[in-house]
Amino acid sequence: MHAHDHSVHSTGPDPSTDFKLLLIALGLIAGFVVVEIVAAVLSNSLALLADAGHMTTDVIALAASAWALRLARQPARGRWTYGLKRAEILSAAGNGVALVVMAIVIAIGALERLASPHEVVGRTVLTVAVAGGIVNVVATWVLAKANRSNLNLRSAYLHVVTDLYAFIGTAIAGVLIIVAGWNRADSVASLFVVALMLSAAYRLLRDSGRILLQGAPEHLDLDDIREHLCELDYVLGVHDLHVWTVTSGDVSVAAHVVVQDHCFESGQLPVILDSLQQCLSDHFEVMHATFQLEPERHEAHEDGLHP
Repeated sequence: MHAHDHSVHSTGPDPSTDFKLLLIALGLIAGFVVVEIVAAVLSNSLALLADAGHMTTDVIALAASAWALRLARQPARGRWTYGLKRAEILSAAGNGVALVVMAIVIAIGALERLASPHEVVGRTVLTVAVAGGIVNVVATWVLAKANRSNLNLRSAYLHVVTDLYAFIGTAIAGVLIIVAGWNRADSVASLFVVALMLSAAYRLLRDSGRILLQGAPEHLDLDDIREHLCELDYVLGVHDLHVWTVTSGDVSVAAHVVVQDHCFESGQLPVILDSLQQCLSDHFEVMHATFQLEPERHEAHEDGLHP
């Protein structure tokens, strides 16, 4: 018996509720974007225009997240052996790229206005910022109920939370313009939005990049996994160990496990496979694994494998 696939599949929460929550947040944000664009033009405020631009990326991000959530529910078939679960990760990565692009555009405009400030209607800036903050509080509250262990949903949540902080900064800028007549506050608030966008983008691109590049999840240590598996009865060593994430919360492990030679004649292999899977489940909460069981003499025939 050279190879054996021993796997246990766990079912996650029904994503239909998450989909509905995304649509509610999408409706709230999309409706306010129109209002904010009009207000930004009337008040000549780059900060409001920056917020509107950021919220436009939110609309796109939320729509993409909802679409990806629907794709991820498609069953595995044909060449798509994992289904379309990775669509959620692609959506998160796309959201991160969109944030970077928008941040660069806003930063250029803000720096130009810092050098040559424009007159800004502070009362309009303050009013719209407060209204936008209220809308974002509601949208944040809605998305907080979603499953944020899912990277796609977390990316949508980060977009909305970032906007909430941005509106707070814009409101402060509005007050400074009204009280002190300092029009550069509008540009400073815009740069504050840029910093928030880049921070959120970094986290999204880091996490989605690790999954797309098949990196081991940050919370799992391969040496620790190998040590636990080697402590099991009849196991002599573990090599060619791979740990990767298919999509958020769906971790897989594959490994070659060297066992004592007599296990192949004594009928111990099923017991060993159960022990290996139970070890991963109990210690690392990994529910899907593929193990190749090998006698000691077999390792010499496997070239090019890593430890």
